[in-house]
Amino acid sequence: MNRQPPHRSEEVKVPQPIRADGAGNVDLGPRDVMRDLQNPDMLVPPSTDAGTMPNMRFSFSDTNMRLEHGGWAREVTVRELPIATTLSGVNMSLTPGGVRELHWHQQAEWSLMLLGRARITAVDQDGRNFIADVGQGDLWYFPPGIPHSIQGLEGGCEFLLVFDDGAFSDNNTLSITDWFAHTPKDVLAANFGVPESAFANIPNKQRYVFQAGVPGPLASQQVADPQGTIPLSFTHHLYAQEPIRTPGGTVRIVDSTNFPISTAIAAALVEIEPGGMREMHWHPNNDEWQYYLTGQGRMTVFAANGKARTFDVRAGDVGYVPFAFGHYIQNTGNQSLWFLEMFKSNRFADVSLNQWMALTPHQLVQDTLHASPELMHSLRKEKWPVVKY
Repeated sequence: MNRQPPHRSEEVKVPQPIRADGAGNVDLGPRDVMRDLQNPDMLVPPSTDAGTMPNMRFSFSDTNMRLEHGGWAREVTVRELPIATTLSGVNMSLTPGGVRELHWHQQAEWSLMLLGRARITAVDQDGRNFIADVGQGDLWYFPPGIPHSIQGLEGGCEFLLVFDDGAFSDNNTLSITDWFAHTPKDVLAANFGVPESAFANIPNKQRYVFQAGVPGPLASQQVADPQGTIPLSFTHHLYAQEPIRTPGGTVRIVDSTNFPISTAIAAALVEIEPGGMREMHWHPNNDEWQYYLTGQGRMTVFAANGKARTFDVRAGDVGYVPFAFGHYIQNTGNQSLWFLEMFKSNRFADVSLNQWMALTPHQLVQDTLHASPELMHSLRKEKWPVVKY
């Protein structure tokens, strides 16, 4: 029996942990070359990286898939990314007719439809209902405690759910089938005023996601609501929102100012064009939770006392930046890098390094940094300069 390990393909150039200045050495031992190719800035960190910084990136591809008849779900919580304490995320897909059953949470739910269409329903604390169809690029938001459901329409759908608690797991959802299964039938009969036999066929456990038929047109599914309509919409058309255009990309900001119901989560949808970067900045209101939609890039995070670490990111990754830590994101690919910046806050806020320097007495900046005339001249004053490098 041949006990020699297989030879690596000569078609793949094996990267080595050696910096251009000669630091490092070859790695000839067991290794995951494909992983190293995906993470060049972790294999060979920039010389400006220093100190010990926790992991701030995790891929949905490394999570456990929950497969159900009707769809699938996977999540990134503090279990997978311990530093991400403020927000958690669930990536979910529903088949045509697949139902995320009637349920509610102790946490706020913010969601972006990634692909396809779905029908959402909700009832608020005043007995007013909300039934709507959402498509690609649409958001929905359900405050804590509001019961709701999601059902895939023709073609099915895939979406991102974000909750305002990093420790929250969607497996701990409060569900109608779970409650019924754990309530004596005589109590159910008394509650609804019907015989116990009416509950002979109820599920004996939580259904979570299940397969049903594709619902009819929205008009045919409306339920008369004597209490009237909910005053604040649970949905928002993010992709239809006019973007802020900059020299290196675009941004769409959504928070309680233009999506009033979203009082616990604020977000920005950012596009960085090839050769562009999300400028050096930080956020003064809370930690930043990121979800990468397309493309590839790299992010460097700066902390106090000379600590900095660089992470390579790509579609399907979750990134995280602690409160007030300085950071920037560069597009390292040949297509636009799209990602969400999200915050446990009712408002989006950031502080631009360029803007701070531009609005500080110039002599003070020059004395502090030994800044050249070229640097002083280049300082910009845009609110959100996604600049070229």
